[in-house]
Parts: sequence; structure tokens; C-alpha cells
Amino acid sequence: MLRWLAGRGASSRKVSNELAKISSDTWQTVVGGLPFLAGLTPLENQALRHRAAWLLASKNFSGAQGLVLTDQIMLSIAVQAALPVLNLNPTLYEGWIDIIVYPGGFVTPRVEVDESGVVHEFMAEASGEAWEGGPVILSWEDAGPGRGQADNVVIHEFAHKLDQYGSDIDGMPNLATHPQLNPRQWSRVLDESLEAFSQALDAVEAAIPGDVDPESEEGQVWFDSLPLDPYAATDEAEFFAVSSEAFFVDPQRLASGLPQWYALLMQYYQQDPLRRL
Repeated sequence: MLRWLAGRGASSRKVSNELAKISSDTWQTVVGGLPFLAGLTPLENQALRHRAAWLLASKNFSGAQGLVLTDQIMLSIAVQAALPVLNLNPTLYEGWIDIIVYPGGFVTPRVEVDESGVVHEFMAEASGEAWEGGPVILSWEDAGPGRGQADNVVIHEFAHKLDQYGSDIDGMPNLATHPQLNPRQWSRVLDESLEAFSQALDAVEAAIPGDVDPESEEGQVWFDSLPLDPYAATDEAEFFAVSSEAFFVDPQRLASGLPQWYALLMQYYQQDPLRRL
């Protein structure tokens, strides 16, 4: 009980029990609904199954607004969350307990300070959130199978958890277990890549004709030339999270547009999703 209350990982016995509950049919159905997993080797597939079982055993899943969580829903979320730590120590996800799943988008309070220093409080719709020291909150409508290949809210929010682990939320995950990665190098490549992306975003926005709504489907064509979703330009933390989801589900654009950053993420995650295409 104390282990669970502390937000630590589950015992090996509990993980084994969860692993035994995952039938081959259910596993194939869940993995088959996530196209970016198609290139996993048999060994990677086996490792992913163990990581997903660890998450199911370690976290408390709960549905919100009447959503009934099935084993398949929980496994799908666990599989996606497990992919970033496929070759990392899953203890990076320790220190918190809950995964809350809404049927669709949910509203959350936000506070923003404008350029004049005026504080604005409002409610904003979200598809996912990762609270520091608290739960991961997800929209099943946005996290489930059938979504587009260009984004992944589960990987995005769990990348925030990696960023939060034992450090500031600044786009630099804990590198203690990565002796080959130098924090100065990470900061340099992060800053240079974010700056390059921000400049590319500015150029795209300036090039959109005045009679085209940037938020329309016609306007989206312009943004599709970017290696990442525009939201990545928000700050370093969002740049890391958006980059992480692109790294796993749409690696070609990221590797082509920001090769140094892709190479650094490849070193951190100890994976090369380009190989799976």
C-alpha cells in the first residue's frame, strides 16, 4: 500500500499478473489500431508489452463524465505511453499515480499574463494535460485509435512527465541515466532548433495570402510544410512534447526539418522510428 501511495512502480508480481491478463487477440487489436507501431521488431513488441503491463499495474486508471474504462481502452493508453520508455527505465514515470480519461475534450482553468501585465483567467478546452506531481488527463476521443498519424496526445502528455521528472519543466528531461548526453549540448541544440522552427513558422504565417483563413483547411496546407505542429513554438516544454509525439508517429518530417534535434531525441529515447517506416 505504501508503495502505491508513494506513486512508485508496481511489484514484479503485480506486473506479471497484468501481463497474464493481456490476451494475444486483445494485444493484436490494440497494436493494430496504432499504425506507428507496425515496424516494431518481435523483441521490441515483447518489450512494449511488458512496459504496458508495468503501467497498468502501477497507475490508477479512472473514467470521467460517465466513461466506462474497458480493458482495451486502458491497454491502448498504456501501450502508447509505454513507447517512449521502451528502452528507458520506467521509473521515470514514477512520483504520481492517476490517469484520468474523459470521453472527449474537457475544459480546464488557465491563467495568462498579457504584454501589459494584465492577468487573464479563463476556461480552455483541452485534449490532454500532465500536472506536475499529479495526474495525466486524457480525452479518449483524441487518444484512441483512428486518429491521424501526425499527432499523439498520449505521447505528448507523457513526454511532459519525462520533462517533469526530477527537474524543471524546461524541455530538458532528466539526463542522469544518459552519460553520453551533455546538458549543455542539449540546451544548445534545443535552443537552436526552437529558434529555427519559430523562424520557419513566422515565414509560413507571413506567406499565407490575406484572403486565406490560417485556421481553415486551405490555410492548413501552408502549415503542413513545417516539421512540427505550430504549437511547438509556445516554449521549450511544448517544443519537447510536440517533438516527442512527432518523433514517434511522424519521424520523416522531423528528421528532414530538424536533423540535429531528431538525432538528439534518438539518443535520448534510444530508438530510431525512421527505421520502422
